[in-house]
Amino acid sequence: MEVVYEDNHIIIVNKQSGEIVQGDKTGDRPLSELVKDYIKEKYAKPGAVFLGVVHRLDRPVSGLVVFARTSKALTRLNKMFAEGQVHKTYWAIVKNRPKALEGTLENWLVRNEKQNKSYAYDKERPNAKKALLKYRVIGQTDNYTVLEVNLMTGRHHQIRCQLAAMGCPIKGDLKYGAPRSNPDGSISLMSRRVEFVHPVSKETIIVEAPLPNDPLWQAASTR
Repeated sequence: MEVVYEDNHIIIVNKQSGEIVQGDKTGDRPLSELVKDYIKEKYAKPGAVFLGVVHRLDRPVSGLVVFARTSKALTRLNKMFAEGQVHKTYWAIVKNRPKALEGTLENWLVRNEKQNKSYAYDKERPNAKKALLKYRVIGQTDNYTVLEVNLMTGRHHQIRCQLAAMGCPIKGDLKYGAPRSNPDGSISLMSRRVEFVHPVSKETIIVEAPLPNDPLWQAASTR
């Protein structure tokens, strides 16, 4: 577990692909419990450790996850996430280069609970939610393109679904049209950067996740 920022109210961790943020039906030990263990040991805290989960990342996705260490921070962060006051930037490695170097994607997403998958449509339809994101090309190799993505809405599998609908499935993401999986079961999508006003101190917090030691990710770091 890699802690990239912490203070009395907040802790931000660089999640590895394959980890779950919060407990689910698999019964696997979640990242939230690992963070509690870290806090308990580092600060020699007696009894149960408080930790609030304010957002999640899909299991095969890596990058920054923000947790609340106090109830005050949890309440305020929940409100900030709901109101779009926490700005998250993602990086994605995709198979095909978009026609435009940058742009805004607008789709209507319908979630299929049984399949745990979302479907993108160009026009509104029953049970669909509007999805908006901005992207730009930031790196290129012979076979892949690296995109920077900023979400303007927060929908189920939004980045994965919208990029696939554009014809640019994320590397390793079999569910959304990638031709093959990554060897470790990950998909090449990471929560790269997070920026927000601290809910207690009111200071601006900007944190970046370190890039994986992989030539494809490094292709974007020189831009």
